[in-house]
Amino acid sequence: MPEFAAHLSAGFEQILNIKTLAYAFLGVLVGTLAGVLPGIGPITAIALLIPMSFGLEPATGLIMLIGVYYGSMYGSSTTAILIRTPGEVASVITTLDGYEMAKQGRAGPALATAAIGSFVAGTVATAALMLLAPLFSKAAYFIGSAEYFLLMVLALFMVASLASGSVLRGLISMQIGLAIAMVGLDLQSGVPRFTFGSPNLSGGIDFVLVAIALFAIPEALMNLAKPKGASSPDAQKLKGSIWMTREDWRRSIGPYGRGSVLGFLLGVLPGIGPTLSSFASYMLERKLSKNPKEFGKGAIEGVAGPETANNAAVGGVLVPLFTLGIPGSATTALLLFIFMMYGLQPGPQMMTSNPDLVWAIIASMYVGNLMLLVLNLPLVGVFASLLKLPAIPLYVGIISFAILGVFAQSFSQFDLFLLFGLGLIGYLLQRYNFPLAPVVMALVLGPMLEQNFRRTMSVSNGSLMTFIERPISLCILVLIFFVVVLPKILTLYSRRQMKKSVDNQIETIEKSS
Repeated sequence: MPEFAAHLSAGFEQILNIKTLAYAFLGVLVGTLAGVLPGIGPITAIALLIPMSFGLEPATGLIMLIGVYYGSMYGSSTTAILIRTPGEVASVITTLDGYEMAKQGRAGPALATAAIGSFVAGTVATAALMLLAPLFSKAAYFIGSAEYFLLMVLALFMVASLASGSVLRGLISMQIGLAIAMVGLDLQSGVPRFTFGSPNLSGGIDFVLVAIALFAIPEALMNLAKPKGASSPDAQKLKGSIWMTREDWRRSIGPYGRGSVLGFLLGVLPGIGPTLSSFASYMLERKLSKNPKEFGKGAIEGVAGPETANNAAVGGVLVPLFTLGIPGSATTALLLFIFMMYGLQPGPQMMTSNPDLVWAIIASMYVGNLMLLVLNLPLVGVFASLLKLPAIPLYVGIISFAILGVFAQSFSQFDLFLLFGLGLIGYLLQRYNFPLAPVVMALVLGPMLEQNFRRTMSVSNGSLMTFIERPISLCILVLIFFVVVLPKILTLYSRRQMKKSVDNQIETIEKSS
């Protein structure tokens, strides 16, 4: 029996009990609800469930919270198709053809292909994670503190560049996260930083508090601030059969396969994640289609491909998290904190020091994807009816749950002031289109970034040349250049060429006149 098969078998033995399966089901159920309810999302749902996971064993708690992550990818397609309101950003592209199919009375096949594609992608991505994670883990032994530092810089710049249309806004958000991460006592010198003389800040600002403040509070405030009667429209009624026709199957099988591979590969890259994977899949399917004009008018490939890709990307983003300890998105940054909360450090040694935990999580993802398929197909109508809940009780309940979760951690009134102070900052950032993902990424990576830089400087006697003397670190520096500097150079060049073209046209017109 291959080594990975023996590990996977041990993982299934560990999770196939009533308690673990119950928490796995709770995770995927909450994830589905988080996806169905617009604006909630996986990171808010995970942040709100962290206090509940305190009393659980590490494997059980992590299985539940990771289930929320991939479960939300399933649920977000429901509202995207039924009422053109994606529950998650990754399902925005699904609205183009999914909603058109619903208006044509084909909501059933649209929802079915989204659920089946998500199941296929989740299973394929989990298998790829199972096969590639040990290889990445072995390769990670060749990475030192200099390479870790540069990888974290690369991840931060990629998220800052891709999280919003404005790179400047992304960088400002990243700086806010780094500033929050520096609050508290310096671990080496013991000098207080940004505490303003307050002993309450000497231990730093709790990550769970920041995550809840930045995501749950602003979303609730923005929805409560909407005028009365501005709630979501009634869900599009399901018409016809939910089953796909033979033609639907024929047209969906190709996107299932391509979306699974493309989504997983793009998910491995920091900053890409499910959102850009779904957009890339849509563009690919449109390019390969024999009838590209059908896209945007109800093409089933426009639902099957993106929904498969965004679910496959979830498995992809877990590869660098498990093997390098580097999150590729805001949600995996939160999951990294949860690992550390349980006393675990994701990285190359985790596959050997905690193999039971890793393989239990991988086994749970196979089971969780099957649970989601069984859950989503028959309960679509039930989940859609949740959109008719009044906004005020729903979001007041979210704020109440957030206050309870933060207060239960430390029983500190100061933490509640911080919750609403940071919540107001989060509201302003969201209000003026500053992305929140770089804040969370910088908050998690900030301390590790600092430690690895200090360690590198200590080993190299303060010489920055160490970053270009090592082949791997030099390659990462080149990647950072391509991500950060090259797009700016190309933008400036294209503007100059456009200006030159306009000047030539004006000169030609003047000569002819």
